[in-house]
This record gives sequence, C-alpha cells and structure tokens, in this order.
Amino acid sequence: MRWLKALVVFVACIFVLFVGWTFSTLNTELVQIDLFFVSLPEASLSVWLMASFVVGGVVGVVISSFVVVMLKVRLGAAKRKISAANKELDQLRTSSLKHSV
Repeated sequence: MRWLKALVVFVACIFVLFVGWTFSTLNTELVQIDLFFVSLPEASLSVWLMASFVVGGVVGVVISSFVVVMLKVRLGAAKRKISAANKELDQLRTSSLKHSV
C-alpha cells in the first residue's frame, strides 16, 4: 500500500511539472505589472502568474499558521481552566467526605 501512495505522488508530481512546463512555454508574452505606487519590471506572463500563485500560497500558510497558534493558545487556556476546576472539584469531594464521617 505504501508503494502505491509513493507511485501516486510521483505521478502527480510529474503531471504538475508537465503542466507547469507547458504553461510557461505557452505564455511567453512580456508584461509589466503596475501597482498603485510601484511598477514591477517586465517579465513573461507565466512568471508573474506563477509568482502570484507562490506568494498567495505563502501568505495563506502564514495566516493559517497564525490562526492555528491562536487556537492552540486558547486550547491551552481551556485545558488549564478545566484542570483547575477538576482540582477544585476533587478538593470539594474529599472535604465533604471528611465532614460526613
């Protein structure tokens, strides 16, 4: 089963490389990107599209990592709160047993 997963990943990588190579050979027109205050240098359309894809992926990973870290912090706080509540509950149970005897 492990070899099948490796084979599927290998075939998928070859397919993505082929599509990327085809995309870059078919989109060779030079374009210049004008932003509000910055004008980026002239490069082929495929370079700009792939660069925007990579930048978008990196930004997405950074933002989702920030969200994951914040959720882990909240989870840790909730676990500490539950632990303190369980500790208090155990103390109340043992104190009520001591008073009933």
